[in-house]
Amino acid sequence: MSAGRLLSVLLLLQSRGRVSARGIADELGVSVRTAYRDVARLQEAGVPVYAETGRGGGYQLLDGYRTRLTGMSEGEARALFFAGLPGPAADLGFAAEVAAAWLKLLAALPAGLRDEAARTAEVFHLDAPGWYREPEPAPVLPLLVDAVLTRRAVDVRYRRWRVPQEVAYRLCPYGLVLKSGTWYLVAASAASAATTAGEGPTAVTSASPVRADRVATYRVTRILEAALSDERFDRPGGFDLGAHWAGYLGDFEARRFTGTATVRLSPRGRDRLPDNVPPEVVRAVDATATPVGDAGWVEAVIPTESTGHACGELLRLGVDVEVVAPAELRDAMTSAVSVLARTYGLGPAPS
Repeated sequence: MSAGRLLSVLLLLQSRGRVSARGIADELGVSVRTAYRDVARLQEAGVPVYAETGRGGGYQLLDGYRTRLTGMSEGEARALFFAGLPGPAADLGFAAEVAAAWLKLLAALPAGLRDEAARTAEVFHLDAPGWYREPEPAPVLPLLVDAVLTRRAVDVRYRRWRVPQEVAYRLCPYGLVLKSGTWYLVAASAASAATTAGEGPTAVTSASPVRADRVATYRVTRILEAALSDERFDRPGGFDLGAHWAGYLGDFEARRFTGTATVRLSPRGRDRLPDNVPPEVVRAVDATATPVGDAGWVEAVIPTESTGHACGELLRLGVDVEVVAPAELRDAMTSAVSVLARTYGLGPAPS
């Protein structure tokens, strides 16, 4: 029997008024039978819980009864930051703490404010992941949370884009960032000589010392293995996670777009832009668009990452876009369309 769960049942009844056994079970993630048993234990302990039978019935406390046992545990206090973020809280391993902290907050509020808080919670919902993508599982997140909060270094095996793809690092985690449903770890790091794909995190215990001035960003889903080390570290006093992330994004965008292209878009093509290209391209079209002809077409200059990448993105717009320049991108579009035409029977099949 969990004393914490009994307290949660008590606070739930105190904050909600009347709750059915099914409601208690759903709220606390237990079976209805367990909910009945928990209520019986409260009654045996002298808590004035009584049942209303019939339609709309349930359990409730005797009028005027309130408990003052609303002190929060350390985990619940940490989880309070995620009270409005149930998805990220679950990713980080704080789901139970968030639920308990929320109940304690409601129980501590006067009746009027408690009702207002409950109504507010019912009409706002955050869904962090972007459209057209599945959430990325990140099983190492709880371990990284522990490392961030206790300031312990962590040994990881990380998969990157360039060769060698799998690299061993010892990281000093400074913080975690959730961007469009994807988690990123900001950490000081030092690459180990152990870069063989078969070597696990334990192989980096003799890695070169971490340089605190070398801060990098790692996509959490590319961490293949992770283990806490015994090494402790001090996060630099002047380090600001939000400012670091803003700077990282600015640098990323500067490195991401390496060229420009001049394109013409139909009214329909311009309407479809937000669903098919990055927001930077949409903003560039809005800033540089000039009318072309009488059919509503516009000409604009957009940023591009590479010829192949730009070709793939613009092909999504079909006949509603025309590349004017550079010639290399126009030729790539022409070649892609020619291959498509042959594939669908409008010419000899491609080899």
